[in-house]
Amino acid sequence: FALLSALGARTSRIEIGTGVIDMRYENPLYLAEDAAAADLISEGRLQLGISRGSPETALKGYESFGHVPRDGETDADMAREHAELFLHAIDGAGVTMSDPKMTGQSVPLPVMPQSPGLRDRIWWGSGTRATGEWTAKQGLNLMSSTLLTEDTGVPFDELQLEQIQRFRAAWTEAGWEREPRVSVSRSVLPILDAQDRAYFGERSGEDQLGHLDGGIARFGKSYVGEPDVLAAELAADVAVREADTVLLTVPNQLGVAYNARLLGALAEHVLPA
Repeated sequence: FALLSALGARTSRIEIGTGVIDMRYENPLYLAEDAAAADLISEGRLQLGISRGSPETALKGYESFGHVPRDGETDADMAREHAELFLHAIDGAGVTMSDPKMTGQSVPLPVMPQSPGLRDRIWWGSGTRATGEWTAKQGLNLMSSTLLTEDTGVPFDELQLEQIQRFRAAWTEAGWEREPRVSVSRSVLPILDAQDRAYFGERSGEDQLGHLDGGIARFGKSYVGEPDVLAAELAADVAVREADTVLLTVPNQLGVAYNARLLGALAEHVLPA
């Protein structure tokens, strides 16, 4: 959040934010304070992603941070409870009572600072159609990645489209007044020269299936090729067409200069088309 606050202080127009923060590891009240401060500094430009977290190599790593699920609960249950408390806190709800010995009264105290409107800019990272519906019921924006931890045999973009459609239907049913936002992630790598081709030319252009989190997961394909080809392929992606926001994953291990060039090529040659 120090980095987000710094970005907010040095910029004036761009949205700033995260992919998803693993709520299994978070103190919800600290998170509420930090998020509100970053949002105030950026004057309401924070777009914050949270989720239950993804499968990881650490065995119950969250317990090392002092977060242990209660008896009969899973780590996913704990993550959602943390998220619920976080949302209550940024809504301004009291999270503790004042001490009458110090204040002369006992009243609910919220965390500080508070940033009006932040609640509408919280996203939940969803990996299934069912959690897409759960996201809508919570009044959160939907963030869908380049994988879904389920498979029905249809191409990834069609499965993701169904997730988005079920999210929107559940949103309408819940009766929320505002229009929700939906983002999807894509790996889009334009080939401009021999170096790009050496890095990415052999990547698969097909969906992949794998075992993840105890079941079959479908991974979306990487978009690799000449800019005009990429533009046509993205235009045909039904989930990209349905979403209002596209998050682009980049090969950050190749450094700032390379990624600036890559993003420039996307902005100039691919995305306008």
